Amino acid sequence: MKMSSLVNRVGFFSGNLFLMMSMAYGLGSPVCPAAESGAGLDSKSVLATMHAVADWQLANPSRHRPTDWTQGAGYAGMMAVAELPDGQKYEAAMLAMGKTNKWNPGPRRYHADDHAVGMAYCELFFKHKSPGMIKPLQACFDEILAKPSKASLDFKSPGNQNRWSWCDALFMSPPAWLRLSVATGDRKYLDFMNSEWWATTDYLYDKEEQLYFRDSTYFKKREANGKKVFWGRGNGWVMGGLCRVLQYLPKDHPDRPRYETLYKDMAAKILSVQQPDGLWRASLLDPASYPLKETSSSGFFCFALAWGINNGFLDRAASLPAVEKAWAALVGCVAPDGKLTHVQPIGADPKKFDPGATEVYGVGAFLLAGTEVYKLAQASGPVAEPVATTVAVENPSDLPRSQETIEIPWTAATASVMEEGAAIPCQIFEEKLLFQADFKPRQAKTFKITATAPLVPHAIRAHGRHVPERMDDYAWENDRIAFRVYGPALMESAPGGEGLISSSVDVWVKRTRNLVIDKWYKSKAYHQDHGEGLDNYKCGTGRGCGGIGVWADGKLHVSANWATQKTLATGPIRTVAEFTYAPWDCGKGVKISETRRVSLDAGSNLSKFESVFGITGADSAVIAVGLDVSKVHKHAGTLTGGAADGFYANWEAEQKPNGSIGTAIVLAGEKVGESRDDSHVFLTAPAKAATPFVWYAGAGWSRSGDFADAKAWEAYTRHAAACFREPLKITVGNRNP
Repeated sequence: MKMSSLVNRVGFFSGNLFLMMSMAYGLGSPVCPAAESGAGLDSKSVLATMHAVADWQLANPSRHRPTDWTQGAGYAGMMAVAELPDGQKYEAAMLAMGKTNKWNPGPRRYHADDHAVGMAYCELFFKHKSPGMIKPLQACFDEILAKPSKASLDFKSPGNQNRWSWCDALFMSPPAWLRLSVATGDRKYLDFMNSEWWATTDYLYDKEEQLYFRDSTYFKKREANGKKVFWGRGNGWVMGGLCRVLQYLPKDHPDRPRYETLYKDMAAKILSVQQPDGLWRASLLDPASYPLKETSSSGFFCFALAWGINNGFLDRAASLPAVEKAWAALVGCVAPDGKLTHVQPIGADPKKFDPGATEVYGVGAFLLAGTEVYKLAQASGPVAEPVATTVAVENPSDLPRSQETIEIPWTAATASVMEEGAAIPCQIFEEKLLFQADFKPRQAKTFKITATAPLVPHAIRAHGRHVPERMDDYAWENDRIAFRVYGPALMESAPGGEGLISSSVDVWVKRTRNLVIDKWYKSKAYHQDHGEGLDNYKCGTGRGCGGIGVWADGKLHVSANWATQKTLATGPIRTVAEFTYAPWDCGKGVKISETRRVSLDAGSNLSKFESVFGITGADSAVIAVGLDVSKVHKHAGTLTGGAADGFYANWEAEQKPNGSIGTAIVLAGEKVGESRDDSHVFLTAPAKAATPFVWYAGAGWSRSGDFADAKAWEAYTRHAAACFREPLKITVGNRNP
């Protein structure tokens, strides 16, 4: 990244990380079809070239320290390509990286270079919601906030690099601070980022040339042609950082117009100094003195310009030719085996370096550029269609919301959802479109929906299936938790065997974000924790976690096991199953039958249950949703909530060595009552025939990393209950769905 004579870096070498990943995922030496046949804005060609370059990098790991700034830039590119079709192995590689690094940033607390890896950690957290992914980064940034550096930005002053005193730092650190602010919902990280960004900009940005000096030692330097010295690489990093800040900066932030103006001014300047071959030179204002191609700065400029078109900051017709030319030139620097060449090494003379040189940060820039070029290609390709609609979504409450599922009517066979220019996963189910987003209190967002093939892979994060090999279990799960209910084969098994008549809801606890039910059933060893979780919750013939019955004459009347089952959806965002329960006797000539639909969305610990009852012998019935708190099954613990709260949350006593399980039921409707028997607490409400009756039930685990204690589990349940009572406000186009 640094130019000759700028900074001499001490190398920390750890080449094993990417080597481990390449071995783990079976990556060989790919052939780059796009580089052989020429490039254009064809989405398949763009994607093939990106995969070739990414695969080469994984198979040929950088030898820099795994938390080094060079790697951080490479990880940013890997995370970008992971969001495109067939990107699962790149996300898996990044997960392996994070685990190997134990999610730590670099060793220098204040130095921006050692924060760069935090961008990938936060983006993985956005998808997997595992607090451990951001905990070390948060601890580092909290220490900085507790004792912020007061050093001068003068590059010759002591301690100056404890602040962002060189322009490259604006890519390394600010996007990590802003992503952490989004991840935690804490504005203090955003405020610090914003303050320091403008301190650096006010110091290093030349308003006349609309470019950044590398650092203060360049204020008076001049090139051979008499122009000021503005390094292509440094300004490329600034443009990359600026885009990655705008990606997450709130629309209503008071300084957002300044960032947008800065972006547009710099973009205009960068467009004006692009060279005839489509690339940019090491010195932006004296390109003739630096004739060598250089792909890391050019990759970031291509990324920034394509991003600006995709996000409406640049005129497409005026700017697209420059992006097309830049991308073609970058692809021309990809060797047949996928190696990206013409990357100026660290500390190398910008006027003389090996044209075959490569570096992981150059690959990161290339992959970021390719991601935005891919989106341009999708938008202009032959299968693209006009925008179908926009969806305005408002959080009406004072509560932050994480991974809220938005559901709108949708009749097209395909869909792509964009949030502020970034593609997000979606799912079509029963003429409805589902996608997820995070919201701050009172925040409003607008999403763009097109009837085109999705731009991101549909990684399955919610799954359910009938398990006939285990006596008709039906099991479902997401990235947080798993459940099962019992079928007729278990009920009808021979006496003395596993015969069990129960319409209870069972829980399996997890400490992995991976889907496990198929693996666990195959191993038949799920009563022991082998590193992913286990089944140590006992429900028996009780209600377990959210089983129901009819409350009449002071007691509970329950059904037998489900009679029929049907899988309606199995991810990527939501899994849905439908069950029927044969009529059961509720006393005094009243019988009830039930058709139940159960759904579970990615990111949630609570399943949604929706039942329609057939009632004979009465106009209505009182439905009791149960939570087992008995000592018999060792569920006794800390119980909170009640009818007034609309929930019960129970935190069981610790079962060594397997920790504590939290269970909960939520009834968000009106006329909620409560009751008890020797083993359960119940939330009750009246139900009429053919009228949907809705409740929620779920669980958490002390060893999952999500819930440390009873207080945390109660807070989660209380928050969920409040969100159920005050749903998001959704407007599709000009109408509500």
